[in-house]
Amino acid sequence: MKNRRVVITGLGVVAPNGMNVSEFSIAIQKGESGVRFIEQLKELNFSCQIAGIPIYNSDYLNNYFNSIQLLGLKATGMEYGVIAGLDAWKDAGLPMSETDTPLWDIGVIFGTGIMGVDKFREAIYKVDEGNVRRLGSTTVIQTMASGISAFLGGILGCGNMVTTNSSACSTGTEAILMAYERIAAGNAEIILAGSTNDSGPYIWGGFDAMRILPHKYNDNPAEASRPMSATANGFVPGSGAGALVIESLESAKKRGATIYAEILGGHVNSGGQRNGGSMTAPNSEAVKQCIRKAVAASGIHADEIDAINGHLTATSKDSTEIQNWCEALGRRGVDFPYINSLKSLVGHCLAASGSIESVATILQLKENFIFGNINCEDLHPEIASLISRERVPVKTIDFSPEIIAKASFGFGDVNACVIFKKYKT
Repeated sequence: MKNRRVVITGLGVVAPNGMNVSEFSIAIQKGESGVRFIEQLKELNFSCQIAGIPIYNSDYLNNYFNSIQLLGLKATGMEYGVIAGLDAWKDAGLPMSETDTPLWDIGVIFGTGIMGVDKFREAIYKVDEGNVRRLGSTTVIQTMASGISAFLGGILGCGNMVTTNSSACSTGTEAILMAYERIAAGNAEIILAGSTNDSGPYIWGGFDAMRILPHKYNDNPAEASRPMSATANGFVPGSGAGALVIESLESAKKRGATIYAEILGGHVNSGGQRNGGSMTAPNSEAVKQCIRKAVAASGIHADEIDAINGHLTATSKDSTEIQNWCEALGRRGVDFPYINSLKSLVGHCLAASGSIESVATILQLKENFIFGNINCEDLHPEIASLISRERVPVKTIDFSPEIIAKASFGFGDVNACVIFKKYKT
């Protein structure tokens, strides 16, 4: 049941094509890819030797971590998440707490898939060598999944819910909905929500072994990620973090905060790994139910959706996803909303994908554009038979969307769909 109105007042992002919201917005509007060749993957004999990794030097971390915190820091997901989270907090115009009293109405819900893989690797070697005492005092914090939410919650002094969710590729979108529901129900005023994911060969090796990453584009990285394309050859691994300050409308108005967009509602479900659903594939009936229930919970009609930011990973499931959207919304052909996939520009950022893609979705509402799907000049014929070519723009178009649906579908047959709306008083 909907109660209070909930809005977004701050954004932060660490993406392969932008280390902050300004850089990221420019990159997605220009169609600039963050996918690049990774020498380490070649040295380790990966078939796919490209990935989307945020680029920054170690000195940049001094803006977010003190010297003690930096000691032994070997968790890229922690770095990405803290940077994105603190940037979103500052963007919302919220002060850093200097009191000894926890902020009882403010919380953190920040998801991840896995944390501190490099630290795990270091720990395994030291333990096996009998050097357990040399692990250091930061090992537990940097390897526990909830380390990211605990770290942010401690910096900000949050006294409300501080937790980490993990639902594969649905993680970020699910975190946003968890925050929305808590605030709408009156159980919090402000929640920093988002998700992050480690980068590197120990994260991506399993996918390379599954042969679901593209291996024909090592010399042309920017052309590798091809959602909805007839020549799609698998998803490009990516990494980073996205963060949103989610707030009750009353609180935002009282603070005089800038409001990026409103969250109307959404839905989370699972296909139970039945009827075609599995650990790696979604149950189409569950996907359609998730979309329909998200629309219903938002109090809108399917015809009001102007655009969709899909999951769309550049695999054989892209056509199935479009079919599911058509059936769930009862729209196809020229009547279908505009649709895009950020993965064409940054790759698949796994647990971070939902939050990074939500930042991109909200920027479209705020800045009046629909970013293009690069590498999709050859629209897959099965998709072309369902929706009009013009609904899948290759380049960014000027457009003023009112409502955009964002969905994520993750391993384990889990789904999440959130509906964002341009804010109006």
